[in-house]
Amino acid sequence: MAKNGTLLWIDDEIELLRAHILFLKGKEYEVDIATNGRDALDRCRERVYDLILLDENMPGLTGLETLTLIKEMLPTVPVVMVTKSEEENIMNQAIGAKIADYLIKPVNPNQILLTLKKNIHKKDIITETTNTNYQQNMGRIAMQINDAASHNDWIEVYKTLVHWELELEHADNNMSEMLRMQKEEANSLFAKYIRRNYEGWFEAETKGTSPTLQPKAVFHQPSSISLQPEVRVGQPLLSPHLFRDRIFPLLDQKEKVVLIVFDNFRYDQWKVISHELSGEFAFDEELYYSILPTATQYARNAIFSGLMPNKIAEMFPELWVDEDEEEGKNLNEAPLIQTQIDRYRRRNTFSYHKINDAQAAERLVSQYRQFTNYDLNVVVVNFIDLLSHARTESKTLRELAADEAAYRSVTTTWFRHSPLRELFTLLAESDYKVVITTDHGSIRVNNPVKVVGDRNVNTNLRYKLGKNLSYNAREVYEIKDPRKVFLPSPNVSTAYIFAWGDSFFAYPNNYNHYVSYYRDTFQHGGISMEEMIVPLITLTPKKR
Repeated sequence: MAKNGTLLWIDDEIELLRAHILFLKGKEYEVDIATNGRDALDRCRERVYDLILLDENMPGLTGLETLTLIKEMLPTVPVVMVTKSEEENIMNQAIGAKIADYLIKPVNPNQILLTLKKNIHKKDIITETTNTNYQQNMGRIAMQINDAASHNDWIEVYKTLVHWELELEHADNNMSEMLRMQKEEANSLFAKYIRRNYEGWFEAETKGTSPTLQPKAVFHQPSSISLQPEVRVGQPLLSPHLFRDRIFPLLDQKEKVVLIVFDNFRYDQWKVISHELSGEFAFDEELYYSILPTATQYARNAIFSGLMPNKIAEMFPELWVDEDEEEGKNLNEAPLIQTQIDRYRRRNTFSYHKINDAQAAERLVSQYRQFTNYDLNVVVVNFIDLLSHARTESKTLRELAADEAAYRSVTTTWFRHSPLRELFTLLAESDYKVVITTDHGSIRVNNPVKVVGDRNVNTNLRYKLGKNLSYNAREVYEIKDPRKVFLPSPNVSTAYIFAWGDSFFAYPNNYNHYVSYYRDTFQHGGISMEEMIVPLITLTPKKR
C-alpha cells in the first residue's frame, strides 16, 4: 500500500511522462496508468484512487468526456486536468465539471507534487501546521489572559480564543483539550474581573454625577458637525448605548439602516456565518458588552429603549414585564424603540419585524421593498435562541449539536438555507447600511451549583433574583443592592445572583435528575465571555 496515496494518470502519451511517474513513486505514491478513457474507466471500476491526473486531448473519449463519466462513477475523487490546451472554453468546461486543478503542459514534478498536497494532504498539513502554531502561541495566550486588566483587554482575549477555537476545530484532541483548559481559565479570570468592576461601570451615574464623556467620532454634515458621545472613560460600550452611539450616528449621516438582531448569538457563530456573506459585504467588526443579566428581558429591552432595566420599569411601567408575570418578556420592543427616538427628539421613521419561523422570514422578504419607506428597519430573529432551547429538550438535537463546533455548524446550515439568506442577497444589491448584533450569547454548562429559593424565584439557570435565596457566596456573583447596577428590585430585600464560568443553578429537590437534564446544555443569563462579549457588525454592500 502506498504511503502517500494511489494515483491514476490518464494520457495517450504516457511514455513521455515516465520521469514524472518515477518522481512520484520516489515520493511514495503508487501510480497506475491508462492511455485512453475506456481503459481509465475500467481501472476506476477495479479500485479506488486518491487522485486522478487526466489529459484533455486523447483519441476516442476526450478528456472532458472521460471526466464526466469518472465524476458519475467517483464524484468525490479529485481530478486534475493536465493538458497542453490553454483555450478558455476548455478551462471553463473543466472547471464547470468540478475539476480539482488545471495544469498546463509541460509541467514540472514540483507542480504536480503541489497539486497532490493541495488535494490529498491539505487537511493533514493544515492540522499539523495549526497544532504547531497553537503550541508555539500557548505561552503568549496564557500571558494575554493573565495580563488582561480592562474591558478592551478581555475583548482581545476572547477574540484570540475564538480564533484558535475555529482554527483547531479539526485538530487532534490534545490541542483542543489544551485550548479548552485555557478558555476555562480565561472565563474564571474574566468572572473575577466582572465581579470587581461591574458595579464601578455605573458608579458615577448612581451617585447622580455626570460621567466623563469621550467622543466616538466626528461626523461631517453639509451645514454642521455633530459630536456623538461615547461611554464614559473606563466603561465599555453596553447594551443601552447601541442606538445612541452606533445607530443614530449612521442615521445622522443620512444612511438608510437595517438593524438585524439575532437573539442569543455568539461571536464564534458570527465568524462562521461571515464566510457566507464575505463575497457580498465588507465588514466593520466590533464587540460590545451585554449588561447583566445576559437575558432577553434585560439586555434586548435595554438595546431598544436605550435605558437600563430599572429605568425602563420606572419611566415606562406599562412596557416592563416583571419576572413573576406570565406575559412574554419581549412583546414591547417596537414601543421601546419609539420611546428612545422620542427621548432624543429625533424624527426618524422605523419599521419593526420579529422572525420566529421560516414563514415569517418569507413574508419579510416578500415585503422587502417597503424598507425604503423608513430610515431604520429593525429585524429580530429568534431562531438561534429557539435552537438553544430545543437542543435542551430534544435528544436528537443534542446529538446534532453535540458541542460548540457542531452548534456552529447547525447555525451555519440554518442560515445558508433560511429565507433570511435571501434577505441578505437583496440587501447586498442595495444602498443600506446593515448592522448585525445580538442581545447576549450563551455558554455550554456543566458544573451544577446548589441554590435554594422560594416558589417565586425565577427559572433561569444562570441568574436568580429573590428575597430568600440561599447559596454559597463564593460560587456566585451577588448583587445585594440592585439599584447600583440599575436593575429592578421588586422587594426591598431583593438580591440578584449570577452563575459564572460553566456553572448552572440546581435545586436540591430531585437534584440528580435536574443536573443530568441540564448538564451540557447552552444557557445564558450569567457571566462568561461567550454571554457578555457579543458581536456588533456593520456591513456595507460591496457594490457601493
